Amino acid sequence: MVLAQKEIMALRKKLFESSNFNGKIMYTVSRYFSSNKMDLRKLKPMIQKRIQERAKDYPVPGMIPVAQEVLDSRRLLMQGVSTLLKVLPVMACKFCPEVYIGEKGHVIQTCCGFKRRGKNRVHEWITGGLNDVLAPVEAFHLKHMFQDVIKHHQRFDFERVPAVVELCWQAGANDGNQYSNWSPESDCCSVDGAESLSPDELVMIASGTLKAWEVLRNGVEKLLMVYPAKVCKHCSEVHVGPSGHKARLCGIFKYESWQGTHFWGKANVDDLVPPKIVWRRRPQDPQVLLNEGRGFYGHAPAVVELCTQAGAIAPSKYHCLMKLQGVATL
Repeated sequence: MVLAQKEIMALRKKLFESSNFNGKIMYTVSRYFSSNKMDLRKLKPMIQKRIQERAKDYPVPGMIPVAQEVLDSRRLLMQGVSTLLKVLPVMACKFCPEVYIGEKGHVIQTCCGFKRRGKNRVHEWITGGLNDVLAPVEAFHLKHMFQDVIKHHQRFDFERVPAVVELCWQAGANDGNQYSNWSPESDCCSVDGAESLSPDELVMIASGTLKAWEVLRNGVEKLLMVYPAKVCKHCSEVHVGPSGHKARLCGIFKYESWQGTHFWGKANVDDLVPPKIVWRRRPQDPQVLLNEGRGFYGHAPAVVELCTQAGAIAPSKYHCLMKLQGVATL
């Protein structure tokens, strides 16, 4: 018994000495590093040189075909949606971003309205257009990826272009980041005589449009693994580049943050290509979707719903969201 107590006391003494020794080492190391002040003037040339050397790695040769494919798919998508809009009706809410693919809008009380209007109201529908189905997301066009951060007073010196197009240009598509071939009018082109298309031709256009939508989103996802893009966590502002700009344009929390500055985070596919989820009417649903059955109805991205109503077959990954075999309301 006495021997066991002596062994325990010896073990405690040994542990105390080792912990005290480690504490002295940590104190000496922290004191050594904290005593030397870092000279930022000497580090600045090293940081700038590292940034310049990093810029030599871009654009990545293997991603140039992907960027060109994304640009081509985007052009086909815009053309296909513009053509389908001449045949199928699209309704947009007058007071909120809600969209419905059909002749008459639903009566589901999900309108957020303006600031002075009440919430959860019935939508007030008007005729929708291309920007209601494909939400435009713009970004500043940079001369090169690793240029200086855009200041607030420089916000009018840079052109605003679609964020997907800017991402593809930085990835090396379209003749070395030259944007002379792009114009806003080129996004709104459609097939002539769309009203007289046969059902088979309409199905072919819808299937091609849906395929272009999938290729576009898959290509953007691949590009974002290689090229950096930022999105504001307070609003929908997107910046394609390693660091966000300093233009004070954030209007949602402008009274809570300092002069409307953005709070940047990593962007994903939905930030550059918003899916714009809409309610969809199934064959077992009533002609006008009611507020009482909002828990039973399905959803789908606006492009997918537009193409399926034209005769295209939706990919299986959307079937759970669409609730194809769901129960209808009474």
